[in-house]
Amino acid sequence: MPAHNMSEWSHEHLFAGDSRAAERGTRLVMWITAAMMVIEIIAGWWFNSMALLADGWHMSSHAVAIGVSAFAYAAARRYAGDPRFAFGTWKIEVLGGFASAIFLLGVAAMMILASVERILVPQAIHYQEAIFVAVLGLAVNVVCAMILGKVHDHHHAHDHHHGHDHGHDHAHGHDLNLKSAYVHVMADAATSVLAIIALAGGWMYGWSWLDPVMGIVGAGLVAVWARNLIVETGKVLLDREMDHPVVQEIRDVVESGAEAGETTISDLHVWRVGRSMYSCALSVVTHDSGLTPGRLRERLAVHEEIVHSTIEIQLCRGACAVRPDALVGERAT
Repeated sequence: MPAHNMSEWSHEHLFAGDSRAAERGTRLVMWITAAMMVIEIIAGWWFNSMALLADGWHMSSHAVAIGVSAFAYAAARRYAGDPRFAFGTWKIEVLGGFASAIFLLGVAAMMILASVERILVPQAIHYQEAIFVAVLGLAVNVVCAMILGKVHDHHHAHDHHHGHDHGHDHAHGHDLNLKSAYVHVMADAATSVLAIIALAGGWMYGWSWLDPVMGIVGAGLVAVWARNLIVETGKVLLDREMDHPVVQEIRDVVESGAEAGETTISDLHVWRVGRSMYSCALSVVTHDSGLTPGRLRERLAVHEEIVHSTIEIQLCRGACAVRPDALVGERAT
């Protein structure tokens, strides 16, 4: 059989978009967080402050989690052309976000345990030194949030320039790996604010109980953020997208128009392959003998977020019910 050039009928599966800015920003934030972690641990040892030591090791978990996010970007970029990934490597980034969210739950658990221990066994706190380092940590977190926020704005502008949303919920286009790193930074910033309040109360009014109480409050806040992130990333990893507006848009495109009433979708599967990009596999039953996968694909092309489609057409002969012996199949990808 003679060899043919298949380039006209094939395409690359690079749906993740350009994540180089996010990778650079996340890696920079990781190193900044790691540096602050070392400062807090050294300061805690030098000033004999268990509060600073605990916060330093707590920050180490954030550094590891943000490092996981940076690694996910690098892995997705490295294996972008690997044919073993059926729909590209974007979900490596989502998996990084999911793992980072699990780390965040671990941080919340450690905060609760440490706070309960402080309530049961109160310890002396070096308030002045601890407040200074907590303020420094908050400043570092603000800088990190600005770095990641700038990357997010770049992504947002890029997505709007290269596509349209048809009134979709913009949350579906978020970079979940970047969001996980951002949540870690914001969680650390929130705990720093609570720590400053608690330390100030203890220093000025002798309210030593305020430090562990604020730790529990902060842990609850972190746990809520982690849960929301796990739900968002879990949806993508489990391909739970059939309630997204794009599903109804596909139905409207296929089952409306000049052939309305003659064509019906009998089976439809939609899943996300990029931040705002979707793949679909559909089977239709039609009385229109001239309907082809190419014509349906032209109709779907109005929605730029549908970047990959597999279409099967079952021709229903005459006024028939949908029976296997009355159907003629045609499939194209």
